[in-house]
Amino acid sequence: MSLVCAISNEFPEHPCVSPVSNQVFERRLIEKYIVENGTDPMNGQPLSEEQLVDIKVSHPVRPKVPSATSIPAILKSLQDEWDAVMLHSFTLRQQLQTTRQELSHALYQHDAACRVIARLTKEVAAAREALATLKPQAGLITPQAAPASQPAAVGPAGVPMEISEQVGMTPEIIQKLQDKATILTTERKKRGKTVPEELVRAEDLGKYRQVASHAGLHSASVPGILALDLCPSDTSKVLTGGADKNVVVFDKNEEQIVATLKGHTKKVTSVIYHPSQSVVFSASPDTTIRVWSVTGGNCVQVVRAHEAGVTGLSLHATGDYLLSSSEDQYWAFSDIQTGQVLTKVTDESASCALTCAQFHPDGLIFGTGTADSQIKIWDLKERTNVANFPGHSGPVTSIAFSENGYYLATGAQDSSLKLWDLRKLKNFKTITLDNNYEVKSLVFDQSGTYLAVGGSDIRVYICKQWSEVLNFTDHTGLVSGVAFGENARFLSSAGMDRSLKFYSL
Repeated sequence: MSLVCAISNEFPEHPCVSPVSNQVFERRLIEKYIVENGTDPMNGQPLSEEQLVDIKVSHPVRPKVPSATSIPAILKSLQDEWDAVMLHSFTLRQQLQTTRQELSHALYQHDAACRVIARLTKEVAAAREALATLKPQAGLITPQAAPASQPAAVGPAGVPMEISEQVGMTPEIIQKLQDKATILTTERKKRGKTVPEELVRAEDLGKYRQVASHAGLHSASVPGILALDLCPSDTSKVLTGGADKNVVVFDKNEEQIVATLKGHTKKVTSVIYHPSQSVVFSASPDTTIRVWSVTGGNCVQVVRAHEAGVTGLSLHATGDYLLSSSEDQYWAFSDIQTGQVLTKVTDESASCALTCAQFHPDGLIFGTGTADSQIKIWDLKERTNVANFPGHSGPVTSIAFSENGYYLATGAQDSSLKLWDLRKLKNFKTITLDNNYEVKSLVFDQSGTYLAVGGSDIRVYICKQWSEVLNFTDHTGLVSGVAFGENARFLSSAGMDRSLKFYSL
């Protein structure tokens, strides 16, 4: 028996044998024949698919086709394969050429971009130098020349430099502070106890109502105004610091934003408006104090006096120096013209973060609040702690000196307001507020007649009697700042609900 299909005469892939004729068939061919005829193709006898018997063989190896059994046929096959390889190689060379062209074009574009960037960088440097030249003509604060041993306050391109070196309290500076204190004391004695005639009376103050509210000063994505101040010489100019890292100057009369100052990398927690120059100051947990030009809308000085977040800011009466407090437990006294830190002091015995700072009206002493509920009074000339006021039971959140310099108001996270007599160095009045009342801001009016408290709501007290004459609950969030207009003709407030409000008759 030969393993060759009796029908096709070829080696079968699936061989089977017919028991009728004992012939070998390709199964698919014999099955098709049986379906059509029902008989064995060799002898015509009846045959069914069930009768077929499979032959188990190893995987068959088909013989080479006749065309590959001769030398000419093998040569032709090799020629065909060579031609295919050459065509594939030609295609690869074409793709390589295309890729090289694309790479060359990309490198040319990169080189052109580098040249454009270099040209723009040169133009920016030239523009900054031109701006630095124009600053004196525009009336902006320009850093004074630093001593030879100190680095310059502003870089060659006009970019503010951060300076933290201490240069010390020179005799000239101390004399300047003393002269200013003498002038202020003399002026206060001339005024005596007389109240300005233009000052709003308590009965009229009690009739104040909200007359305006502005909610668009700061970003709504990070809501909250954290600091407020008015320009002492023109209280229609309002300064706010927000959780959106911006400082905003607002004109109350025009009801429009004058400038939005951007530069801090964290929220702005303290702001001050300079009384005689178009300059404002701001502090932030990003550890920096920034000096801004309102007219130029830019930062003209960066003071880095601390290694942790700045918690308090106060401007000296000369208008030339800043007091700052920080979580790094230090207070610092800095020159706003040069950005240099003149002195930096901490109470090593306390080892506690400072939460706020405020100059006394005379400028020779100042107060700081601490996280462990202490109020400390410091002598600026001697840089020493001269008095401590214990009594609060929570971190001190705000302090304020009265205009006559006799009283100090303090607030803390114990829902109380304390009044201290600086002449007797004792607490003479404690105002207990509602349970869980949060005191965030304290401010006396310019005459020292009224004291405003901002926090869970707004309250105004008349000094000496210390009776409440006004209470506002218009804010939907905590009140972070309050300030009196000139002669208390209006009251302003800012809060975590992102709104700036004004109250008047």
